[in-house]
Amino acid sequence: MTHPHVDLPDTGRPLTPSGPVGNYDSVPMSFEPRALRAGRLRRLREMIAEKGYAAVVLFDPYNQRYATGSRNMFGYFLRNSTRYIYVPQEGPVILFEYPGSAHVSTWLETIDESRTSKVVWSAVNQRDNLSADPFAREIADLVRAHGRGNVRVGLDRCSHLLALNLEAQGLEVADCMQDTLHCRRLKTREEIACLAQSMAASEAAVASVERGIHPGVTETDLFATMYGEVIRGGGEFIETRLLSSGPRTNPWFNEASDRVIRPGELVALDTDTIGCNGYYSDFSRTFHVGPGRPSGYQQSLYQMAWEQVHHNIDILQPGMSYREIAERAWRIPERFLDRRYPSIIHGVGMHGETPLVAHSVDFDRFTGDGVLEPGMVVSVESYIGEVDGPEGVKLEEEVLITDTGVEMISKYPFDEALLGRHV
Repeated sequence: MTHPHVDLPDTGRPLTPSGPVGNYDSVPMSFEPRALRAGRLRRLREMIAEKGYAAVVLFDPYNQRYATGSRNMFGYFLRNSTRYIYVPQEGPVILFEYPGSAHVSTWLETIDESRTSKVVWSAVNQRDNLSADPFAREIADLVRAHGRGNVRVGLDRCSHLLALNLEAQGLEVADCMQDTLHCRRLKTREEIACLAQSMAASEAAVASVERGIHPGVTETDLFATMYGEVIRGGGEFIETRLLSSGPRTNPWFNEASDRVIRPGELVALDTDTIGCNGYYSDFSRTFHVGPGRPSGYQQSLYQMAWEQVHHNIDILQPGMSYREIAERAWRIPERFLDRRYPSIIHGVGMHGETPLVAHSVDFDRFTGDGVLEPGMVVSVESYIGEVDGPEGVKLEEEVLITDTGVEMISKYPFDEALLGRHV
């Protein structure tokens, strides 16, 4: 069966992952749900041990889902940090849930116990000062029971008041968000299958958008088509509204509006979709609005963007440093440099993740040291538009870093007319 809010339940097949982490030679399309959850929780607990935590307390809904597969009122808890999950290095995983909703998640084998959150509604009722101490006492009791003398606890959303009260209980508190994201950088084979399924569904949604492009339709009409097809395809929500047309394609990052699309223009979009099984799908395409053929200028923009994406895909190799990527990346012509996309590549998992590699001119401001590793999934970005230019082109592909190079996850076709291949 399919559960509407969490990872798919048990199918009765073995719990072991379908392949060892680190053996990435292809993109799988199927996965065992319990193995998906087991693999993620194992990786998280390995990180907890490596970083010396007795336990982590997860408030971020993405981290909660990574650890357990549990999903409840996702958008609500993105802004209300009142649901939390206690994950110890050893011992029971405990869900502290919104009142009356524990049944949504307690069937999961990754959750050993559920209790009611100590901080639910506390901020809206100006009770943070009253709820922080009971929260801290309960977590401290758990750490003392299972931590074997270790008192170091990680919070991924490190509320100042909660942290102070945990410290008052004798615990050592650290912000563990960057540790958790670093842990999540390498995908299990089950996760890669989830990403491939999410991509296939998003590509179907974009195909519906492309079929719907014609003079007279609005940007919002097309965005609604994409959003509706994402939901029908098993996805969950779209993080951005990046669909624009004509002069609104330059600069990038304009959101979908009620602008009416006209003949001969470009329409550009970025999927940014939390898709099937809670995994991100992130690719971009630009289309030409008929009738007629694209102009030479439109073709030149598109061909440069295509060249940038494919050059940067071709250089990616496991073991390559982030700085080497920046140094070897496609050189953006000077007149398009001011409006470059912020990153060359960025990680993809449950959302945009680790790593983020900026262009060489921005590298030291935005990117730290690191290397590409097999099991990373990254999106390769391009935006080509010039200051005062009439339009711009956005293209992007999603790829798996394998033991020997890359495998494509996104497979949506490019616009032949804009590539100058129109017959």
